[in-house]
Amino acid sequence: MRRLVRTYGGALTTVFVFATLVWAIMLIVLPQLSMLDMALRTPLRAKDSSIAQTVMRDAQTCQAVLDTYRDEVGAAGDGGLAVPSLSAPPLATPSLPSPSPGGSGGGLPYIIQCDRATTAQPLVRDAGESAWLNTEYEIETLAVDITADLGTQYAQAQAVRDAAAALYQELVAAEAELSPYGFRNFVQIFKPLVIPLSADARAQEAGEFGTWVKEAIGLRYERDGVVYERVTLTTLLRTILFAAVATALALVACYPIACNLALRAAPHRAVWLFVALLVPYATVEIMRVYAWVTIVDNNGLLNRLLDLFGVVDIEGGDFVAFKRSPLTVFTVIVYTYILFMVFPIYNVMSTLDRNQIEAAHDLGSSTWRVHRRIIIPHAKPGIAVGCIATFMLSAGAFSVPRIVSSGLQGEWFSQTIYNKFFESQNTNLGSAYAFAYTVICFVIVGLFMWVMRARLKDFMRA
Repeated sequence: MRRLVRTYGGALTTVFVFATLVWAIMLIVLPQLSMLDMALRTPLRAKDSSIAQTVMRDAQTCQAVLDTYRDEVGAAGDGGLAVPSLSAPPLATPSLPSPSPGGSGGGLPYIIQCDRATTAQPLVRDAGESAWLNTEYEIETLAVDITADLGTQYAQAQAVRDAAAALYQELVAAEAELSPYGFRNFVQIFKPLVIPLSADARAQEAGEFGTWVKEAIGLRYERDGVVYERVTLTTLLRTILFAAVATALALVACYPIACNLALRAAPHRAVWLFVALLVPYATVEIMRVYAWVTIVDNNGLLNRLLDLFGVVDIEGGDFVAFKRSPLTVFTVIVYTYILFMVFPIYNVMSTLDRNQIEAAHDLGSSTWRVHRRIIIPHAKPGIAVGCIATFMLSAGAFSVPRIVSSGLQGEWFSQTIYNKFFESQNTNLGSAYAFAYTVICFVIVGLFMWVMRARLKDFMRA
């Protein structure tokens, strides 16, 4: 701080500090607090009042459909149900069954809302627990008999609606007095799900290495002949492992490039190498990903080359399914984030005094020893920054694993979070997953910095 004051003066330093605080609060602190607040709240759909409200609405919808059906039957005049034609002959239009003249329910159409209009609805509970709306709150067991006549069904739906509405009001008032916060959403990460498997599929998976690993660390187990798996936790751990592998591959691929640029390449050659690295980034990431799809597709460039040399037969349905291999995703991730690994290492290596390398060679050191004792220790801050940036980007990658694999591989955790927010419309659970994932990634980065003995001020060199 004193150096900033001496360099820029008190007024300008105050502006810098204020702008930094505003940036940190608006773009980091507040979004994370908002996400944490949402993550700690119980989803509305998991509340008992929401179940009662759903029953009430199903009963109301059942009554509305029955009213419409009764009006259409009366308008038909002959006791049948008029159905508008969807197309000209000779295509036949299926008609709904006609009601019986006596008004019995034998000819009534099946209405799914009437079937769901019952007070015997299951409540959302933790794994191993079960509860039902009617027994939990000691209300009468009511339902709509879909085999009864129309008037009886309507009356039964009304009874279900009244009971559910009364219970809904009571539950809303009771839940308003309770704390809205809890760790239920975070616990869902560890929740086991039933995996329906046939005997043959279970026998086949029993001999697989992945199944053995899951059972060894408790991600998968069998109880009373039923197979359970902690699917969400499995996806999270697999994503972290894949991100770590992608980071390691990026380091192996990018270290020689950075070393060549910083220590060996002539200035004019280094310029051309930088241009070769930067040119692909003139296009947006999504275009680069789709370019790889044309390469690894079943009818893509790689399979066409293999077909040309007679290794596969594309027309005969024989091809290499690159989209099913995690290595394909790793390769595309390394390509996509290569600059984030190369540049930090290059920036630090370029400050190395080459006389140290020449002296080491003069003293008889091998190339490997020079790298191990001189170059790598000097480039450690750049390596740490490159690995951290690549790992965080890989862990949060969404478009690469989703597009490249075309859904033929297990989803990454970023896809799970996306599905909770936009597919399931469960923002509370999605926020819990996202916040927990952020914390886990920060812990991993902290451990990595501790192992590398990297300090925050070392990052300024990169």
